[in-house]
Amino acid sequence: MKTLLFVYASQSGHTRALVMAAAGAAGGEDNVAVRVLPALQAGIDELLACHALVLATPENFGYMAGALKDFLDRTFYPAQGKVAGLPYALIISAGNDGQGALTAIRRIASGYPLHEALPPLLVKGEVTEAALAAAAELGATLAAALSIGAI
Repeated sequence: MKTLLFVYASQSGHTRALVMAAAGAAGGEDNVAVRVLPALQAGIDELLACHALVLATPENFGYMAGALKDFLDRTFYPAQGKVAGLPYALIISAGNDGQGALTAIRRIASGYPLHEALPPLLVKGEVTEAALAAAAELGATLAAALSIGAI
């Protein structure tokens, strides 16, 4: 059984809604256990136990949420040499363009080093049915790839 870990930060509920759509779709895949944790509750043990990771955040002041940055800060050094190549995907709920958060997360992820398995999902503005469908597709795709060993 492979584990797909979702680590997210959400204040307004937009990012959480996207994560729940992605995790729900991922949960339909055989041989993949889905774990969803708020960033402040996730730690090194969860990171080391997963086979793929989804990081999700709102864009705050052109950057990732502080809670997600905290997760990355707390796990960075303990993860060194233990998660190289771990596949990950990003979900960003943006009030602007999401590029600041995207750039910052990619920069940090390259230091672990993690492998970006799918293009990021950038949702600008309100979370629509189309955005939820795109999140579900990201979750299902990542879980299917994990299940068959493609990532």
